[in-house]
Amino acid sequence: MVDLPRVIGHRGAAASAPENTLASIARAHALGCRWVEFDVKLSFDKVPMLMHDDRLDRTTDGQGFFADITAAELKRCDAGNWFGLDFRGERIPTLAEAVALLKRLGMGANVEIKPCPGREVETGRLVVEELRQTWPRDLGLLISSFSAAALEAARAVAPELPRGLLVDAAPPEWAQTARRLGCVTLNPWQEALQPETVAEAHAQGLAVAAYTVNDPERAAMLRSWGVDAVFTDVPEQLIPAVGR
Repeated sequence: MVDLPRVIGHRGAAASAPENTLASIARAHALGCRWVEFDVKLSFDKVPMLMHDDRLDRTTDGQGFFADITAAELKRCDAGNWFGLDFRGERIPTLAEAVALLKRLGMGANVEIKPCPGREVETGRLVVEELRQTWPRDLGLLISSFSAAALEAARAVAPELPRGLLVDAAPPEWAQTARRLGCVTLNPWQEALQPETVAEAHAQGLAVAAYTVNDPERAAMLRSWGVDAVFTDVPEQLIPAVGR
């Protein structure tokens, strides 16, 4: 199993800073996180950048589909003002910028490959090619995705980088899929998770990292089931309950 921390900041620290920004990663560090999670997709000109949605509208002052816009144009978007005036001028980071910050902070990361529709294979390949070249060996890393095609592409490029299978309600074939993709973690939606799934995952040699848990009591219950890590928007609330 991969050595996961108990609490991983979700999209940085998404309740207290604009998600998937350098400010959010830095905030997660300030709140005590050892790892963060963030989403990566490709710009039109194939630059890996941090973004969850396929469109820009929710989390930036830009409009349109992320995949249709160049990295230079994306860099002109304000990715912080929507969250609060204190974050005005925050930009959409490149993966390279995020890795550089994580190096300075000494933080590990779960990098979620979040491909735009139709770009699953090239996103998996290009994200992992960059991580293989830039990621420091002394920091923890997990590559995850809902997309089997993205994980297959990642495995083909860098089989040594650990992978996690993201699922909603775990489908009946999740164990076979995880084995086929050479995954080391199962990353399930916590609301649909059952203790039996945690036990089966451990029996398969997989760690379990559940998303997104913002209630300390729920986090403690999941820990009692054997869940290895939880993703949270509010690490300052969960760390006192379950540790780092």
